[in-house]
Amino acid sequence: MSNLFKYLPSVDSVLTRLEDEGVIGGLPRTLSRDLVNGFLDVCREEIKGGVITEEKQLSPDVLFPRLTCHVRAGAKPHFRRVLNGTGVVVHTNLGRSLLAESAVKAVTEACACYSNLEFDLKTGERGSRYSHVEKLICEITGAEAALVVNNNASAVLITLETLAKGREAIVSRGQLVEIGGSFRIPDVMTKSGAFLCEVGATNRTHLHDYENAINEETALLMKVHTSNFRVIGFTKEVSGGELAELGRKHDLPVYEDLGSGNLTNFSGLGLMREPTVQEVVAEDVDVVSFSGDKVLGGPQAGIIVGKKKYIDAIKKNPLNRAVRIDKMTLAALEATLRLYLDPETAKREVPTVRMITESPENLKKQAQALARTLRRELDESADIGVREGVSRVGGGAFPEQDLKTFLVTVLLKFKVTVEELKEGLLSTEPPLIGRIEEDAFCLDPRTLSREEYKLCAEAISQILK
Repeated sequence: MSNLFKYLPSVDSVLTRLEDEGVIGGLPRTLSRDLVNGFLDVCREEIKGGVITEEKQLSPDVLFPRLTCHVRAGAKPHFRRVLNGTGVVVHTNLGRSLLAESAVKAVTEACACYSNLEFDLKTGERGSRYSHVEKLICEITGAEAALVVNNNASAVLITLETLAKGREAIVSRGQLVEIGGSFRIPDVMTKSGAFLCEVGATNRTHLHDYENAINEETALLMKVHTSNFRVIGFTKEVSGGELAELGRKHDLPVYEDLGSGNLTNFSGLGLMREPTVQEVVAEDVDVVSFSGDKVLGGPQAGIIVGKKKYIDAIKKNPLNRAVRIDKMTLAALEATLRLYLDPETAKREVPTVRMITESPENLKKQAQALARTLRRELDESADIGVREGVSRVGGGAFPEQDLKTFLVTVLLKFKVTVEELKEGLLSTEPPLIGRIEEDAFCLDPRTLSREEYKLCAEAISQILK
């Protein structure tokens, strides 16, 4: 075994061959060297483990195909594009919402060029970065003032820190939830310096529960969207409007964390009724926060709207500097919000809204088109079918509620199980993410563009090859 190690090729000879054959063109030499060293370390372990037992197994011609695959795989960016065939529109693990074309263009320009990020073009003096979106947000939501931070968790933190630090915030026990990433409302309240005052029961909270808990230490009344958590059956919760009236009676601000928060009325799609931001603001709730991505369909951001005196106080909080948004987020958010000035334009141009509101009839046509593309590419190597199925909104919105769709089913005729197909597609270029239902690998056209159909076919072809 020890004699085999001397037949391993040198790092420099391998790098020279990779360069000559154009495998590592444009790749930093330091990274290339690390990848080659990593591959040779694998070879050493294979010698020790008895996988490599002969000198000829270490010849450059034998090693080079494996080495090329290893280097090319290592050279790919770790963060990269995938094809979402799951039918989950706001897929948290796959990057949540897709930006509208105008938002992508705005981000590109913000990255490539200087901008008036904090420069007032009217006066030639320093300006506020929030001026680019505040008026738009207020016009769309009906709020007096607005502020944008880097995500809704930050929005909750800075709002509570500003309005309730060192004092009590009254919340329904049934709304003290944990959402993705171990984000727990009670923990955020603790970090903000506010003291939690739970009222009601897990399934039922009444207005008098809030009122009975109010004392001289009470700073605000809070209502929280429960994201993917639902209590069904014998339930009762207090509306934002009822809380707002109680708050006025006791001169206390009312804060509602809408979580995903939508600007579009999705009624008529068979989904449970969710209030829009506009409706909550109209209930006279003092402060409302929600996400800029998710069902709104913009970039990741936390949007805070409400009465001017409270928003101004939040803006002055030193924590605002730590959670502020960057120029790329601002550019994407402004472009997305402009589309919402006309609700019909938003339904057409904002990908998330368009996918959620897509009709079953159109989805059936899209599934048939995807199936035809797969049949052409895969020929006789797979059975391709179309059947009814369901999609999900995702992102903590409309939990456990189905949207009717049509799925394309894929069954390979070779000895590749659906589980092996699903796993293998994680390594294709680009990776294709789907789901298994009723012993078939399924793709949902709701979350695939027509331009991606051929890429799906090519990804499955890579498995066959």
